[in-house]
Amino acid sequence: MTALSCVTVTLRCQIELLSYTESFVPATEAIHPDCALVVQHMKAQEDCNQILKQEESNHSTRTGCPAAWDEIRCWYRAEVGQLVSVSCANISQLFANNQGYIYRNCTEDGWSDLYPSYEEACEFTEYEETEPETTYFSNFKQVYTAGYATSLISLISAIFVFTVFRKFHCTRNYIHINLFFSFILRASAVFIKDGVLFSDENLDHCFMSTTSCKSAVAFFQFSILANYFWLLVEGMYLQTLLALTFVFQKKYFWWYILIGWGLPTTIIMAWILTRNFYDNKGCWDDTDVAFIWWIIKAPITASLLVNFIIFINVIRILVQKLRSPGVGGNDASHFKRLAKSTLLLIPLFGMHYMVFAFLPENTGAEARIFIELGLGSFQGFVVALLYCFLNGEVQAEMKKRFWKWQTQSYLSYSKRRRTLFTETSTVTQISVLDKSSPKDQPASETRTLAPNNVSGV
Repeated sequence: MTALSCVTVTLRCQIELLSYTESFVPATEAIHPDCALVVQHMKAQEDCNQILKQEESNHSTRTGCPAAWDEIRCWYRAEVGQLVSVSCANISQLFANNQGYIYRNCTEDGWSDLYPSYEEACEFTEYEETEPETTYFSNFKQVYTAGYATSLISLISAIFVFTVFRKFHCTRNYIHINLFFSFILRASAVFIKDGVLFSDENLDHCFMSTTSCKSAVAFFQFSILANYFWLLVEGMYLQTLLALTFVFQKKYFWWYILIGWGLPTTIIMAWILTRNFYDNKGCWDDTDVAFIWWIIKAPITASLLVNFIIFINVIRILVQKLRSPGVGGNDASHFKRLAKSTLLLIPLFGMHYMVFAFLPENTGAEARIFIELGLGSFQGFVVALLYCFLNGEVQAEMKKRFWKWQTQSYLSYSKRRRTLFTETSTVTQISVLDKSSPKDQPASETRTLAPNNVSGV
């Protein structure tokens, strides 16, 4: 596998790891399918070297052409004059054409050159195919990096607003703050994982297995779980708020904390222990062992299903409330209000993840990555924008605080002006009094008359 293909594998592994619906590929070892080709290639080279060592130690096999490794496959020992043919199907899975053959003659001078070459016989078109793919994944990495960075900044700002202003200290905003914090963890986990696993393209990701990379992947999986469960808590809280007239919100708040943080912690601990004792290979960033992967995937899928049911029920409750006689307006205004409410609830409930939640794993791979990773990276920004910065109460409070700050600044400025004016007036009056003080008049007159007296004498 060339350096270009290794970069493509690295980027593909990086993109697919971020999506929780990554496809399962059966393998004898828990490594990425693309890495399995590398393992197969290395094993074939090792076997060929073992055969060559055995032939060198066996004097009866010194005649003819010995076994040789040509960086692609092993050519076994042949007699002089023998023509050896190899099918493309028996060489590597990288070749597109499995019907071609490569030939090689054993001459007195040793093995002849290959004819035709691997590229010609097996349609080895890796260079033309992988370079655009590498560019695509590199550009897509920049997109989700920008998305998570934007979400991170906006979420931290939203938490600051909800925390600083005491008016926003309520159960609803406490739940929003925890949801925002789960999004922050998710964005931070992506940056940490990229920094640990993919900071150096020269690293061999197929055989990388360190404590730091396993910890980064475990933290990433925990942040994903916490994010989905806090989306579920938002749905549960909203349905409780709409369905029950009188409810003690503080009574249920600690249950929400237990669901949002307690369940993900329990699940990720079970996953870590299972991986450590049953499948402690690589950086734990694969999904080849199905029963271990379902420890994480099953709770996420269940939370999405429950949230979808809650979403439908909330829409039903909103329709009933909008159609009630006490609510004024025509059908068009009701429809607009319902459509607006639905659009606001989609990012809050994470309903865009439902598009591929129950479809086969290999269905729409590119669209799945775009929706779950591309759009998902901006989800935190959208949630912070809709439920904080575009919220009417937040905007009113910010305007009120801004007007109060302006008023205080103006009053402080006016006070300084009055003080300065008073001090200036006092100084002016003192100066005038000093100039017109009667104590200075006799001396002045004495100084004036003295010369006259002298002249008179």
